[in-house]
Formats: sequence, C-alpha cells, structure tokens
Amino acid sequence: MKLTSEQVKQTVNQLGAQVLPDEHPAMPQLNSMFGEHTFFVDETGLKVVEPTAPPGTERQSGEVVSLADWGDSELTRLMAHEPEPTGVIVVFEHVRH
Repeated sequence: MKLTSEQVKQTVNQLGAQVLPDEHPAMPQLNSMFGEHTFFVDETGLKVVEPTAPPGTERQSGEVVSLADWGDSELTRLMAHEPEPTGVIVVFEHVRH
C-alpha cells in the first residue's frame, strides 16, 4: 500500500521506523520484488503497511508486514522472506484542515 505523506508521518511516529524515500536507489528493485508500497526500515528489517479496515470507514488502520530481515550486524544487507504479518497495527487519524 502506498501511503500519503500524512500516513507516513503517523506510521513513523507510531513505529519509530524510517521511511525509504521514493528517490532511494533500492526503490526500483523493491518495487519489482514487492510491488508499489511505502517501505520502512527499522532495527529488524524491511516493513510495509497493509490495510486492515475497508476504505471509507471512519478510522483507517494498517498492519505492519515484515518483508526482509537484516542479514548482517551492520544493517547493510537485507534478506527477503515470505511476507510475515507482525501483529502491529498502525492507526491513521484523520487530519482535518
């Protein structure tokens, strides 16, 4: 799932993960491997957020899914695995302007 800029901010705040910017050199490879997503990295590896609530519901949320773990102690090499739901739910608060 591709997140809006507000959803990215809320996810970063709730997870403490870093978002990979669209300009990151790894993005073409990640998109070809996993599809169009907003990708996050943390101390355990690569994550995405998949929707858990139907669109149009009052409160939207998404579950964090792990796609790859770090393959080294320097956190420089990711090792992909089957997508694994983490059980962590990110709640997207509606922002009113």
